[in-house]
Amino acid sequence: MSRILFVATVASHIKAFHLPYINMLQRQGHEVEVACSTNVSLNELRNVWNIHFSRSPYSLNNIKAYLIMRKLLKNRGYDLIHTHTPVASFITRFAARNLGVPVLYTAHGFHFYKGAPLRNWFIYYMTERLAAKWTAGLIVMNQEDLEAGKKMGLVEGENLFFVHGVGVDLNKYQQRNYNVREKLGLSDKANVVVCVAEFVPNKNHIQLIKAWKYVCDREPDSVLLLVGKGKILDKIRRAVLNLDITKNVYFLGYRNDVPQILSASNIFVLCSYREGLPRAVMEAMAVGKPVVATNVRGNCDLVEDGVNGYLVHLGNPYSLADAILKLVRNPELAQQFGKAGRKKIEDYSLQNVINEMDNIYTNF
Repeated sequence: MSRILFVATVASHIKAFHLPYINMLQRQGHEVEVACSTNVSLNELRNVWNIHFSRSPYSLNNIKAYLIMRKLLKNRGYDLIHTHTPVASFITRFAARNLGVPVLYTAHGFHFYKGAPLRNWFIYYMTERLAAKWTAGLIVMNQEDLEAGKKMGLVEGENLFFVHGVGVDLNKYQQRNYNVREKLGLSDKANVVVCVAEFVPNKNHIQLIKAWKYVCDREPDSVLLLVGKGKILDKIRRAVLNLDITKNVYFLGYRNDVPQILSASNIFVLCSYREGLPRAVMEAMAVGKPVVATNVRGNCDLVEDGVNGYLVHLGNPYSLADAILKLVRNPELAQQFGKAGRKKIEDYSLQNVINEMDNIYTNF
């Protein structure tokens, strides 16, 4: 039996993405522990070490986190470490150097990417290059990051591995009638478009809202459902009010019934500036919905333009609106795209990714 440590900045990251893999390792007889800042409960796990990593690479709190992590690694004698999130992962790899324990690092989307600010390249690219020599295996989930790993001198199949995201449980996204439209007072004829995204600048809601004004002027029966919460929510509400499209936009807040909402929609939209591999897009594809997304890393790994959706330019609300209108006005095409997406997403199923990760773990 091996003792394995999972690391992330916060417990919510572990809870949202990694419990299936921890459970798999436990079923195999391994002892699995977790180190993170415990912002949510992880009662299903026995040993959870509360370490206050900061997301900011500039925070002095990370010095204390490093000292605690170094002591933890020396005392517990782990056989394998699997770390996530950039700052916590750098600290962990730095702390594990010269201890003889292999460290796997999953990049959920490097903070340096095509179009990223130079500051990101200077800080995150340089630290990743440095930490590469302390990394037994780098795991990536999109093609751009795979190429970045190769440029850092890693070799695919040896210390660089590609997986199909964090996995989607396809059983949760079988299409059924959930009566979401009825609950929201929407007619069966309404053109329902959904965006599931935290209200933060990176998700670029403003481009969607500007495009939505254009859509509503041409198809007044269209309804936009915005799922999520976040710090720029009030700003987006004001933009909707200023554009006089309040009757065409529903702010649904945080929801536990995302599969039902997706099932009741016609189209899914995501306008992010940056993605690793967006789970929301995978969920929409699992429900069999066409996707309109900005042509950025992660989105373009999932959406094939003209096959299961459309890729549009950042900062161009008119191209976004035109793509939405094409699908609104051609339900047969939208259905065709949805079927293609549902087929493509099978490679990203939870069971498939569990098998991929199991194969990687066996190498270490």
